[in-house]
Amino acid sequence: MSRVIGIDLGTTNSCVSVVENDMPVIIPSATGATTTPSIVAFTKNGERLVGEAAARQAVTNPERTIASVKRHMGSEWSARIDGKEYKPQTISAMILMQLKKDAEKFLGEEVTEAVITVPAYFNDIQRQATKDAGRIAGLNVKRIINEPTSAALSYGLNHGEPQKVMVYDLGGGTFDVSIIEIGEGIIEVLATSGNNHLGGDDFDERLVQGIVRKFKEKTRVDLSKDFAAMQRIREAAERAKKELSTSDTTHIMQPFITQVRGGEALHLDMVITRQEFEAMISDLIQKTEDPVRNALNDAHISPAQLGRVLLVGGSTRVPAVQRKVMEMTGKEPSRNINPDECVAKGAAILGSTLQGRGLVAAGTGQDLLLLDVTPLSLSIETVGGVATRIVQRNTTLPARYSQIFSTAAPYQRNVDIHVLQGERPMARDNKTIGKFRLKGIKPAPAGVPQIEVTFDIDANGILKVSARDLDTGREQSITITADDRMSDMEIQQAMQDAQNYASQDQVRKDAIELLGDANKLLIRTERCVKNAGKQLDRAVKKQVKGDTAKLQKLVAKCRLDRVDESQLAEIRAAKEELELSAGDILRMYDGGQQ
Repeated sequence: MSRVIGIDLGTTNSCVSVVENDMPVIIPSATGATTTPSIVAFTKNGERLVGEAAARQAVTNPERTIASVKRHMGSEWSARIDGKEYKPQTISAMILMQLKKDAEKFLGEEVTEAVITVPAYFNDIQRQATKDAGRIAGLNVKRIINEPTSAALSYGLNHGEPQKVMVYDLGGGTFDVSIIEIGEGIIEVLATSGNNHLGGDDFDERLVQGIVRKFKEKTRVDLSKDFAAMQRIREAAERAKKELSTSDTTHIMQPFITQVRGGEALHLDMVITRQEFEAMISDLIQKTEDPVRNALNDAHISPAQLGRVLLVGGSTRVPAVQRKVMEMTGKEPSRNINPDECVAKGAAILGSTLQGRGLVAAGTGQDLLLLDVTPLSLSIETVGGVATRIVQRNTTLPARYSQIFSTAAPYQRNVDIHVLQGERPMARDNKTIGKFRLKGIKPAPAGVPQIEVTFDIDANGILKVSARDLDTGREQSITITADDRMSDMEIQQAMQDAQNYASQDQVRKDAIELLGDANKLLIRTERCVKNAGKQLDRAVKKQVKGDTAKLQKLVAKCRLDRVDESQLAEIRAAKEELELSAGDILRMYDGGQQ
């Protein structure tokens, strides 16, 4: 049985972990790092790059580079490159495929199953989109787990003593806060809250705006419409943000950032202080206060009752964020966990548990047990456009709730069920996650038919809704009809595309290696023929020249963006022919050197 990996699919960076010898370990990326940039790029010759390789070329290829796609999960966003449409699920699947590949290399075996983390405040459609991305990547997603819960699971493995913990998770694109109770090996989520559009990317953008503004004040040149310059500034801003977490100032230097009329080059050279940076982002940090207050209220506890506050996500390294957390809770944040790695490790722990390999919580002698909650209330629309709640937010998962409704008009034959997610009292103010129709109701006066509506939420937080006419027994289940969910046909096509991409990537890799070897052989052969001079037999020379010309022609015709196996087979055959005809010459006049 292959092992289940844990994946933190992040906005800025992603991380993958697996349990080894009863402890979660981080699987290194292709470059040896503990995280992989969540970036995908398409080069002009059709090659696909993921992770560090994609990040390195972002400045020179910004139009064909996609980052922070997690912010678009479950939406209608798409990117068109080379005439092909890419949805968030497809781009996310490419990142997941790279993580899967890294895991397989690390473990030396095929990986087919994973637990993937999502922000606690992700709605049903966003969770389904994440699961779809895993499926496209060739992974059976065993469970979707909330990121703060996953971090608490990682923490709870080594700290099993009874305590209430607040997990403050500020990542690249999302913010979550969860109140979690740990006791006797049980990790129970009491409440969760958050903001799906708040994170380090927003900090970066404020810093970018500040740099552009300061440059304009100094030079009267507006860089905001210079695409290439802005890409360089974004990279510089991200580095500056990290430096300001440990230093009081940072020096930003970007030579030849732009040119003005007359061809004069301008250089970006400025110093940003931590105080300036904190002033730029103070209102963003302030936005984390309401979710923290809501989570504490829903959990019915005060900050004084918290045992620890755990910081998760790279953005919590910003000193102003840490000060805000202390101000809100009155507690020094714990530094017992790595904010970049703990979410993936928690997912790996859950993956091991789902395989029947439970891990023992320190100090308890008992296996860890996880009880998560649904982040948002679930309702259906009733008469007057009211959102009638069936499931309250922060309900422990899995959950099943039923409620009896009736018809609003006399002799209704059909009932439309409009399913909503959110906290507002009116249906129009909440998020529609599905609609379906129950047909064939027995005609009767208004208020007589008995229609049972049942909400089933699984451990992934994914919802199934059914409606049943108690008189006739007719039943209908929900199918998500939101336009931003991929259809099964689209998912199948994306899976096929992913497989094609994987095989194309391998073909290109083989082609690069083969073309390199072929060019080396051509150079060696040309040198040896020249060294042999008139000593070379005329017939042999003619054969070698013919084989050389054939190989040169095939190499020149080979284009990496269109190469296929048949072309590679031709080049290999021609290379072998030249090696055979020129073998003696190479040995005699080149000493067999490469």
